[in-house]
Amino acid sequence: MNSRFALSCIASTFLACSAGAQITIDNHPPTYSTEGILQPWTSFGDALEREMGYYLRCPIEHGYPRFVVMTFMNKDYTAFPHRSNFIPAMQNGMGIISYLKYYKFTDKKHPEVLRFAQYMGDYLVNESLTPDTGHYPRFLRSTGISERYPQPDDAGSQADHQYEIQPDKGAIAGYALALLYQETGDHRYLDMAVHVAEVRVKNMQPGDATHSPWPFRVDYRTGEGRGPISADMSFPLRLFDKLIELKHPEFATPRAQLWKWIVDFQIRSIEDEQSTGSLWVQFFEDHAEPNNRNSWSPLNLARYLLERKDAIDPEWKQHAKTLIDFVNRTFTHVVCGVAICGEQDSDHNPWGGANTTYAAVLAMYAAETGSDEYKLVAHQAMTFALYAIEDDGHPFGIMGPQRNDSWQEDSHTDVVHNIVDTLQAFPEWR
Repeated sequence: MNSRFALSCIASTFLACSAGAQITIDNHPPTYSTEGILQPWTSFGDALEREMGYYLRCPIEHGYPRFVVMTFMNKDYTAFPHRSNFIPAMQNGMGIISYLKYYKFTDKKHPEVLRFAQYMGDYLVNESLTPDTGHYPRFLRSTGISERYPQPDDAGSQADHQYEIQPDKGAIAGYALALLYQETGDHRYLDMAVHVAEVRVKNMQPGDATHSPWPFRVDYRTGEGRGPISADMSFPLRLFDKLIELKHPEFATPRAQLWKWIVDFQIRSIEDEQSTGSLWVQFFEDHAEPNNRNSWSPLNLARYLLERKDAIDPEWKQHAKTLIDFVNRTFTHVVCGVAICGEQDSDHNPWGGANTTYAAVLAMYAAETGSDEYKLVAHQAMTFALYAIEDDGHPFGIMGPQRNDSWQEDSHTDVVHNIVDTLQAFPEWR
């Protein structure tokens, strides 16, 4: 994104506003400044507190809050009658990360927030594992069936086959469990994180220009892969790094091999505007198109580089910019006059997880580099995203004129940590 693009976003907003267009973003009528800048319907901090309040009021059944055991949930906390498929690892892994970040952001004043993070960790450890056999034994499931205790052997759903898992989703949940162990001291969480990493190492292969070190999907029984490229390598990297920090040096060598592939192949595949980004395909559980690039994976790698900086990469600033530039030229477009980030090639809608990730990463980059342009774009993207939250805190999974009441990951668990990161980058936005 360059300055002219940012200015064109503002200009198109101003034209829509001055033309008197009747637009509603979710249930809030948008307001704009005289310069055409979308204004928050409430403060970022208030929107965050409203959403957390809605979820902390969620009924608890079978030992878990209802949103922990289902992906498709109505506003009254009941399940969608015709959407029983479920994404336990991604949804609850990102939920643990979100709740731990919020818990620390609010100075640990709300113990119920930590308890809800433990509910998510308990569901992952107790209910969402593959059988203790095959190439991926006792591995955390990417997909399943809502409200099952535990998940059956053939629980694969969405675009997974019945006995398939996605190794990167196990890494997301494994990393989250390692963080939960650090906060609670409960060794069940650490033991599962170590186990996930060990299984990944046993199944790791040399990556190259056409294969990532793990395939996107795997039959947990046979180890047969489906989809040679898996875009999300930042969370496998986070898992290894966290376990090394927790006195497990056995993961240093596979960690080094993974990082080398990321630098030598994955980042290099998007170094110029002519690059196709062929190593950034396949991430979302409900898609299997082999050429389907996504914004979530490069943005989350950029986030990790911005967090770790020289500790992980002496070229972190340039690499983060390369990743952001790829997302800007591939997935961004203008909605209601705001530059927002679409999710993937197969779905350009500003789903909550993707668009708030975009806002957070740009805010972090702006805070580190002093980029006023990215600061404005980050503020506008997050402003747009938070219009999805209703007065009572209930959020929609997709924001904008086409709202969608679904996907708890996009409504909440993959959103809260992005709001926190944005507010930590620019506390004045709170």
